[in-house]
Amino acid sequence: MARRIPYVLGLLAGMILMPALRPAALKSQTPAAGGAPADMLQLTAEAQTWLTDLIRINTTNPPGNELEAAKYIQNVLQKENIPAEVLEMMPGRGIVVARLQAGPLPDSSKALLLLAHLDVVGVDRAKWSVDPFAATEKGDYIYGRGAIDDKGMVAANLAAFIGLKRSGTRLSRDVIFLADDDEEQGGDASIRAVIERYWDKIACGFALNEGGNVIVKNGKVQYVAIQTSEKVAYNVTVTATGTSGHASVPQKDNAVVHLAAAVQKVGTLETPLHLLTMTRRYFEQLGPVEDEDTAKWIRALETSDRADLAALRLAAMNPMWNSMLRDTIAPTQLTAGVRANVIPSQASANLNIRLLPGSSILDVIDQMQKAVNDPQIKFTVQPDAGPSAPSSSITSELYQTIEHLAPREFPGAPVVPYLSTWYTDSSYLRLHNVQSYGLVPFPLTEADLLRMHGDDERLPIASFRRGVDFLYKAVHEFAAK
Repeated sequence: MARRIPYVLGLLAGMILMPALRPAALKSQTPAAGGAPADMLQLTAEAQTWLTDLIRINTTNPPGNELEAAKYIQNVLQKENIPAEVLEMMPGRGIVVARLQAGPLPDSSKALLLLAHLDVVGVDRAKWSVDPFAATEKGDYIYGRGAIDDKGMVAANLAAFIGLKRSGTRLSRDVIFLADDDEEQGGDASIRAVIERYWDKIACGFALNEGGNVIVKNGKVQYVAIQTSEKVAYNVTVTATGTSGHASVPQKDNAVVHLAAAVQKVGTLETPLHLLTMTRRYFEQLGPVEDEDTAKWIRALETSDRADLAALRLAAMNPMWNSMLRDTIAPTQLTAGVRANVIPSQASANLNIRLLPGSSILDVIDQMQKAVNDPQIKFTVQPDAGPSAPSSSITSELYQTIEHLAPREFPGAPVVPYLSTWYTDSSYLRLHNVQSYGLVPFPLTEADLLRMHGDDERLPIASFRRGVDFLYKAVHEFAAK
């Protein structure tokens, strides 16, 4: 109960600082089909408690430890008289599944899956201003690893799911809750394994997952991006070889020197620009809410003589747009040497490559080889690539439900289809003919989003509550009779 005092103060401050995000809509309760209205003030408050409790369960992957978090959620659901099943994927690693059934027999083609993952990436504790696993409330924010990616989404999904149950809503389709594991590493306990072993428990026609965002600019929601597709992730090892020896006698074929030169060349390599149909639609719908200088270049994408220049200008304006318009190469790890006074015979680096759908990793390797032009350098594609999946439809009933709801919740904000630069569990669902969409429902600035996977990850309290309300309404409108 003591946490309620800073929580209320944080909410009031958030309302003053971000008037566009005022949770006045929380006072208006969504009518339930044949049931009582949902009490959103209570539900969002409980969701905040679930979020802080989940952050305090350290699920850093590796090793994961998601089983403890899955059991916590199972306990929350059981208190609501909702049967929930915890499935152990590997020792210490698990998922939790629950279902609200619309009729006597499940219809997987219509079912909606609410998906989020329990694991988080690691932290450098020395770089954080607070304990990353304490869920500290400070300055109208909840700080903690996973606050945005992806325990905020877990808590919001849980609130939407429980809200449907409490309201007694008559459902037109089954709604399935899934909090899964091993998303950050994509290993043997990941969504691939869940689908292989337990598809009968989560089979669905539609899904809501992470991947898209509600973007805030100048204190107002600018647009709502729904992830309909995503880039394909590859890891490529670049290896340099040379003559080993005593560091007091430098050699011209020093592997470290050749590796450094190669990494510099590929790290600054600009691959060709390519405007996909989905990305073109994104810019078209974004144009009317951008400043005039940006909007004129967006309009120029449709001209025959200035389209290439326009894409180049837009790529230079925003790192995210640059990544949406081309294949990207990011050096992430370097390995060399065994002693300070020994010249190593080999040095290597990892390149994290994100391909646009339809691009070939072999084409990118060829571009890198030509840029480096060094016989001492070798590129090796690692076998952990993500899948290349078809895009989800922008004319489906679920997409259109969000498309119609969002302008009511965030006046003036268009809904845009979004090609995410990261990959998510949705790609595996799309390979199973699921219309899966990414939408982290919390209104966030680009500065907020940049903390994801970074130091001092945090989520504005007012935005979290607003997002819980938004997600519940979207799920209710789609699933209620």
